[in-house]
Amino acid sequence: MQMQGNNMDPWRGLYAARTAGLSASEVRALFAVASRPEVVSLAGGMPFVSALPQELLTGAVERTVRERGATALQYGSGQGMPQLREQILEVMALEGIHAGVDDLVVTTGSQHALELVAKLFLDPGDVVLAEGPSYVTAITVFKSFQAEVVHSPMDDDGLEPEALRQTIARVKASGKTIKFLYTIPSFHNPMGVTLPWARRMEILEIARQNDILVLEDNPYGLLYFDQAPPHAMRSIEEDGVIYLGTFSKTLAPGFRVGWAVAPHAIREKLILANEAAVLSPSSFSQTVISEYLGSADWKGQIDTFRGVYRERRDAMLGALAEQLPTLSWTVPTGGFYVWLRLPEHLDSKAMLPRAVKELVAYTPGTAFYADGAGRNAMRLSFCYPTPDFIREGIRRLAIVINGELALLNEFQQTGPVSTLPAEPEGVLPPYAG
Repeated sequence: MQMQGNNMDPWRGLYAARTAGLSASEVRALFAVASRPEVVSLAGGMPFVSALPQELLTGAVERTVRERGATALQYGSGQGMPQLREQILEVMALEGIHAGVDDLVVTTGSQHALELVAKLFLDPGDVVLAEGPSYVTAITVFKSFQAEVVHSPMDDDGLEPEALRQTIARVKASGKTIKFLYTIPSFHNPMGVTLPWARRMEILEIARQNDILVLEDNPYGLLYFDQAPPHAMRSIEEDGVIYLGTFSKTLAPGFRVGWAVAPHAIREKLILANEAAVLSPSSFSQTVISEYLGSADWKGQIDTFRGVYRERRDAMLGALAEQLPTLSWTVPTGGFYVWLRLPEHLDSKAMLPRAVKELVAYTPGTAFYADGAGRNAMRLSFCYPTPDFIREGIRRLAIVINGELALLNEFQQTGPVSTLPAEPEGVLPPYAG
């Protein structure tokens, strides 16, 4: 057998064409550096699971092993445990969704549901419409199925309806097929903004008019700080929306349990695709979560998470106002993220090595676009570091941005660039948590 490989990978010539769409995300590439204890990481969207009382989970695990071990350690249904699906209905009811237990498919995290939907719908050359910017790993998934991700612009109120109309018209004029619109309407990743109710209605109407399926991803909807976001789009549109949910942000990501709610015909195909991919989602994880939902004050625990993230959001916004007053950023009312906008001539991706040298990490805006846009923006995550470390991280980040602007002032020939307040010299304390 003759292979068209190389010394690094002798099997290279045998890979399927679709593997060309696989690449390491900029977020994942940051983890090795950002996990160093001396680096203040504002990069990853890791939930602060330490806010979850240990006894809540140990009790659920112990009861699962003691009372339900024979079934929890066995294969299960490709659709997921009926009891857990019934409990998920109660979770979704908080966001206005009224469904039946048979409408749900449990998946190995909502990321897996994303891939199953992509597998069902995407052929090479198909178009996925997505907000610009959009969730980095969703872009990776869609590209892995050789789809083209076309971004539609956002503002501080989320996806712009008129811009979406223009984007759809442009794609249709090119003769390409739009398979679905992917959106994160509540506490968007990465921008942190929330789509108002009126816009949700308008975007659903645009989708109906153009026969476009909506894929609504909602990991953060229950993590609001002061006021709940508008109800989910799936709450008023059952036939044209696939809804994705997860326990990763409101419980813990290590369980890898999410779900999809879909129209009947799509749901049946999702079950088959789920069985083909993993046979069945983890019975053990499902049983533990079911025990937790049945015995713990899970609504009170979500409220605890809200308080933790609200405090950290406030720390980040206060630090930005103090350290980087001439820049602009989004003001999230829930979720994990702030989107920081830089002057046009700064490149957040090129600046990242200097930031890591200054012992702070963030995610460059380019990670959230399929077309290389977003260089003058970055995503800052406030979910994991403590408020003190968030303030320290922003202080270090301001040193980096000030330095970049000072260099531009020195070398640009077209005129000066307004600088930010100078930072005092001093030894930076290490990050130890």
